[in-house]
Amino acid sequence: MNGFKTVILMTVMMVLFLLVGNILGGQSGMMIAFLFSLALNFGSYWFSDKIVLTMYRAQQVTRNEFPQLFDSVEKLAMKAELPMPKVYVMDNPTPNAFATGRNPQNSAVAVTTGIMKILNKEELEGVIAHELSHIKNRDILVGTIAATLVGTITFIARMAGYAALFGGHSRDDDRGGNVFYELALLIVAPIAAVMVQMAISRSREYMADESGAQISGKPLGLASALNKLSQANEMLPMAHAGASSAHMFIVNPLSGKSLLKLFSTHPPIEERIERLKEIAAGRR
Repeated sequence: MNGFKTVILMTVMMVLFLLVGNILGGQSGMMIAFLFSLALNFGSYWFSDKIVLTMYRAQQVTRNEFPQLFDSVEKLAMKAELPMPKVYVMDNPTPNAFATGRNPQNSAVAVTTGIMKILNKEELEGVIAHELSHIKNRDILVGTIAATLVGTITFIARMAGYAALFGGHSRDDDRGGNVFYELALLIVAPIAAVMVQMAISRSREYMADESGAQISGKPLGLASALNKLSQANEMLPMAHAGASSAHMFIVNPLSGKSLLKLFSTHPPIEERIERLKEIAAGRR
């Protein structure tokens, strides 16, 4: 169901892209903007693992250094039928985790030192299974495509706005009846695109919770972990966490700050926990 929702949301974003491009006029200009945004975002996608791991000073670890963590990742990767990802640890007291990598063959799971202090083995395995699900579902690719469309819609809307301000003409100017519609769309479309992008991110989190529960076989372990992580991040938000990478973490590392719920990259923790309880009870 969440996969279907993602398809619908991506379709909505494509419609916004076509509408805004149509206002600017000329398929060539729209295509140039799209290709520019595509190149920029896929460059980030290709090197995303190195960028985000460096940003959070994550260090690759071995089995000798963190035997329990390494064994859990290896066991769950086998259950998920995934290649063994690289394992990273961030020296950070805020408990959290994320997965990155452009494909299952080039993937990594990173956890903070804080998460290993407050979660028991069952809870930690629930978190790891959730992150492996992101790798299995290729959520980094989905997020990159969404970011590409958002970037292009914003860029085209901005160019069309400049053209209108400085005497340019849109394709429909000769008809003279759509000026206010066009201006409204140019303002609303980028905002709507970002909202759709956030909705896609939330949908992928629900999907990772569900498939992660299947991989670990312990949905209540993940539910308990989410509860602990949410409370801990409210009390101790992650220092130096960036808004551009917040969506990658299992719980929002910025949750201690006042973010609008509408633009949140994560579903409400209460809803995620309730869904996991329904899975455990066989109601999902």
